[in-house]
Amino acid sequence: MPLVNRGLMPRLLLAPLLPLLLGNAPPGVEGLWRTDDGKGLVRIGACGAHVCGWIAQILDRGPGVPTTDVKNPDPHLRQRLILGLQTLTGFTRDGAVWKGGRAYDPKSGNSYRATMELNRDGSLKVTGCVLFICQSKRWTRPN
Repeated sequence: MPLVNRGLMPRLLLAPLLPLLLGNAPPGVEGLWRTDDGKGLVRIGACGAHVCGWIAQILDRGPGVPTTDVKNPDPHLRQRLILGLQTLTGFTRDGAVWKGGRAYDPKSGNSYRATMELNRDGSLKVTGCVLFICQSKRWTRPN
């Protein structure tokens, strides 16, 4: 009678279930996203133990579109380039929601408590809050 490798047996039993287990894993927010106003692309990815986002491309080419962070409340930061600017910081995943982060809006110079959540249609709901007033925006993957 052949001897069965005890380490191999559990792997053989779980192997057929692996696609089912992986198929049910909730998708991540990592990647490139078009903002709700269509004026920019934000790349979301890991930054240490958290998830963050940076302006990857500016799509608004109209006259008067700033290239630096001119609305920043800190005068020392107003010369920072918008391209590459970190606008999402400190998010951690909690099931299907990324929370505990902050979103910075260079158009206004304001920073908000924020959460992110994938919608059923594959878009991303980014919600920013000040006190108890919250507003959500819908970001989409670029074509």
